[in-house]
Amino acid sequence: MLRCCSIFRRSIPEVGMQVKSLIGATAALFTMLSAAAQAAGPVGVQVSGCWVRTMPATLPSSAYFTIKNDADTPVSLKDVDAPAFGMVMMHQTRSNGSTSRMVHVDAVGVPAHGTLKFAPGGYHVMLEQPKSALKVGTTIPLTLDFGADGKLDVQCELRPASASAH
Repeated sequence: MLRCCSIFRRSIPEVGMQVKSLIGATAALFTMLSAAAQAAGPVGVQVSGCWVRTMPATLPSSAYFTIKNDADTPVSLKDVDAPAFGMVMMHQTRSNGSTSRMVHVDAVGVPAHGTLKFAPGGYHVMLEQPKSALKVGTTIPLTLDFGADGKLDVQCELRPASASAH
């Protein structure tokens, strides 16, 4: 009988270590899957053609891109982050006859199976307070935040102030 009990005493710590290892591996897997889901962004959503109109010195620059939503449900762009700038805001240019003005927007919807363009004269991302000198021809990262649907990281080409949409 003692022999039987001594076997269990030896195997319980071994089983405990295996359970701890399994719990640790499971936690690591959930962490990786969560990070992958966040990095992947919304299912069926792609961002293309990202570019930044680079302005001299401390003048605000602006970012433009196209969001295509191939999913069956709409998504909403809630925020944009640009590590190269101290302040980032989404705006829409609105025309009223002979005048235009920029209006801050908190979120922009992209319909199911639809496309939304951030382009000169319309929606754009205002980039203020550059943290360092910007060099035309290089790229900077932007992170587009779709709230609970996830985030998408994009690279944006820096173009001169005279650049147009093409």
